[in-house]
Amino acid sequence: MEILAQAVKMAFGPKEILKGIDLSLHNKEFLGIIGPNGSGKSTFLKCIYRVQKPTSGTILFNGKNLDELSYRESALQLAVVAQHNSYSFDFTVLDVVLMGRSPHKKILERDNAKDFEIAREALSTVGLSEFEKRSFSTLSGGEQQRVILARALTQQTECLVLDEPTNHLDIKYQLEIMDIVKGLDLTVVSAIHDLNIAAMYCDRLIALKDGQIVGMGTPRELLTEKFIYDMYEVKSIVKHENGRMNIMYIPKHHEKKGE
Repeated sequence: MEILAQAVKMAFGPKEILKGIDLSLHNKEFLGIIGPNGSGKSTFLKCIYRVQKPTSGTILFNGKNLDELSYRESALQLAVVAQHNSYSFDFTVLDVVLMGRSPHKKILERDNAKDFEIAREALSTVGLSEFEKRSFSTLSGGEQQRVILARALTQQTECLVLDEPTNHLDIKYQLEIMDIVKGLDLTVVSAIHDLNIAAMYCDRLIALKDGQIVGMGTPRELLTEKFIYDMYEVKSIVKHENGRMNIMYIPKHHEKKGE
């Protein structure tokens, strides 16, 4: 699947959040969106998965204007794993995962044997086959996020949007989620705060600051010490060892000590 954004702007009243975003997401690419808090990462992704409508500009799914697609049609092409997920009712894990089948169903159509098969396969993919009868609310944050990923997989879309899905998780669960997604062979676009995570998993990065794209390229091309300082006002040391990047940040109190 390919997504093309052309001159996308988003404003809330007089405040302009996105100031004309041009972006292309290629088929089977893992694209990361990085940038400081308030740079517009989540706002842009919300425009893609239709929680928000851009003030102006165009978003194309496989060459077709997103505005010309019904919500059901876009949900058959793109699934979302967001940062926070809560439910007012006490659903089982399997109930939550089956919600991903909604775009494939007619109104009031009940889940059938095929839906259950797809949902259980998704739970197996995220390593939670034994959890289907558990209450979603009793799970840890990392387990809940894997259930939400399973729900997205149950939609059987070509593309996944990850809207800062790992920010509240410890490193074990961050890596688990990203490992699973990387192994799916899907088109992925993800907002990512952790630059080391971005360097490990993304084929290409887009950097946003103040609602504008200020850089793009592979992690190796983009994540230089100068660029990181210009983006975040933090000094760093970027090392390349055995084909991997490692970014080490230098706290100000270390600078004062001359370390």
